[in-house]
Amino acid sequence: MGRKAIVLEGGSLRCMFSAGATDVMLEEGIGFDGLFGVSAGALTGANYVSGQPGRTAKINLDYVNDKRYLGVRNLLRGRGIFNFDFLFGEISDSLVPMDRETFANSPCDFTAVSTSCLTGRPVFSSKRTCGDIYAAIRASASLPLMAPMVLVEGAPCLDGGVSLSIPYQRALDEGYSKVVVVTTREHGFRKEQVSRALARIYARAYRKYPNLVGALLASPQRYARELDQLDRLEKQGRVFVIRPPKPVTVSRTERDTSKLRALYQQGRAACQERLPALLAYLEGGR
Repeated sequence: MGRKAIVLEGGSLRCMFSAGATDVMLEEGIGFDGLFGVSAGALTGANYVSGQPGRTAKINLDYVNDKRYLGVRNLLRGRGIFNFDFLFGEISDSLVPMDRETFANSPCDFTAVSTSCLTGRPVFSSKRTCGDIYAAIRASASLPLMAPMVLVEGAPCLDGGVSLSIPYQRALDEGYSKVVVVTTREHGFRKEQVSRALARIYARAYRKYPNLVGALLASPQRYARELDQLDRLEKQGRVFVIRPPKPVTVSRTERDTSKLRALYQQGRAACQERLPALLAYLEGGR
């Protein structure tokens, strides 16, 4: 039987859908040889590898309205709108402790995808080889205009979704024969084109990083190509996809905990409904 990987799309607080789906997998004892996470998918994926169901949901539900975690004031102080100093510090150390030892020692390889601000290309950081995997996770989830750049192995990086939203192809290229993909948008979703006003803001904010600006402007078209290819691979039976069954109305900085909780439950329900098919896919030959 071949190696198995799970791929988690980003989407900031829309990761509550992924958290619900992956919590069901953890509870069912479904393991993977590799995990590829982008942005909030990397944050959620780290809790999967550390074997902590419920941790992603608890952090977001308990702290989304805590100004130490999310707020414009953090941005004005030179941090991101999401305060990763607080998330990777006090939250992970004591408030909702992360099991860093299990994460480090898990046989599941973990890869966080960020975007190089110098090249505009994806950066793949594996916990096996990256000098500071938590910096890579932080970079992966650092939203453009809403967070400072993060150094990953000496190079400034930002949100992985700028250059690669759903890294299923990376998993296939690395030889995984079974690839489960959890998206945070419904089937058929497409991003709007970047407006002229936003393009001008990008150009000003990142004038020293023209390749990053190019990646930001090209992101909607690239994402559409990713989704088209994902559909083809799904029809061929090469990947297994779990998606929200209806349009997701949760915003990237959603503060309504009832909406967040509902999206988490939607992720659980979607995974539970497809559990027999998922197990059949993972256990089947190929």
